[in-house]
Amino acid sequence: MPPLKIRALFESDATKFARNIRDAQGYHQRARQFAEQQRGASLIFNVASLAIECYLIALCSYFKTMPFNHNYNALMDAASEVIAFDPELALQIRALDTIFGICSLEHYHHGTPETADAAASLAICAALEAMFLTHQLTADSMDAA
Repeated sequence: MPPLKIRALFESDATKFARNIRDAQGYHQRARQFAEQQRGASLIFNVASLAIECYLIALCSYFKTMPFNHNYNALMDAASEVIAFDPELALQIRALDTIFGICSLEHYHHGTPETADAAASLAICAALEAMFLTHQLTADSMDAA
């Protein structure tokens, strides 16, 4: 019988960053494709919301800070401590919890996104993607942070 390989219970920050930035980019690309295909607002919003969550987790991982909850407010609280956000972008991200609070342990709910919500979620994704590029946040630059 081959030896049993045991994975670590917790990922390193570098591993979590690499996984989440890859996932964020993939979800973001898929949400853009759904928008180009004129798919439903709920589908676009839900996929873009996953990208937003992954972008924020990647930011937190990059700077080695992670909130207990992964709702948008908790992620923004942690991320805002380590990197500056445009105030309007921060408000837009925090507002997502009013529609999509499924990662909250205390206040689970799921609303029905409208077309404007889908467009806003894609704009948030683009702004977060730009933050990574502007600040040159990559796996290679993590040790310098």
